[in-house]
Amino acid sequence: MDDSMDPDKSPDLALDNLLVALRQLHAEQARKVLTEWQRSLPFGDYIVDRWERAASLGFGPGASIYDSALVLGQVRIGEKTWIGPFTVLDGSGGLDIGAFCSISAGVQIYSHDTVAWALSGGTAPAERAPVSIGSRCYLGPNVVVSKGVRIGDGCVIGANSLVNSDIPAGSRAWGTPARVIGLA
Repeated sequence: MDDSMDPDKSPDLALDNLLVALRQLHAEQARKVLTEWQRSLPFGDYIVDRWERAASLGFGPGASIYDSALVLGQVRIGEKTWIGPFTVLDGSGGLDIGAFCSISAGVQIYSHDTVAWALSGGTAPAERAPVSIGSRCYLGPNVVVSKGVRIGDGCVIGANSLVNSDIPAGSRAWGTPARVIGLA
């Protein structure tokens, strides 16, 4: 009897066939993306359409978000905003990001923290406060935004910055903690 007819072996065969098909799909997509865009991506980013994912999350028209991005809670994103790979968008305390923003790879935006919970031995609740990022903002790679922060329209936040206080509209800011350096 051939393995496909054996009830004890057919599930394994089906899984093996699926694995072969997935590997073939990955190889084809990887080749295409490398040729066209000179990029090599995590598997999910080859098969998930960034614009469809953004639309399914209720983000504005033309927004995109990589499959590798983590989205928690209530996150609102304006039109044409780009959310890069390996980002964390924590909307558990509320998160609004405006239109035409570029949120670079590795950016982490938090609207809660568990400092009081940890220090109290688990008796205090997590603290939550909304985060707001205006329209036409650029957050460089690996920026971290703390709970309760407001970043105004038209801001540039430099790579590897920790934003733990408000940044006025039209500002350039960077550092740890981020400080306003000038106008955008």
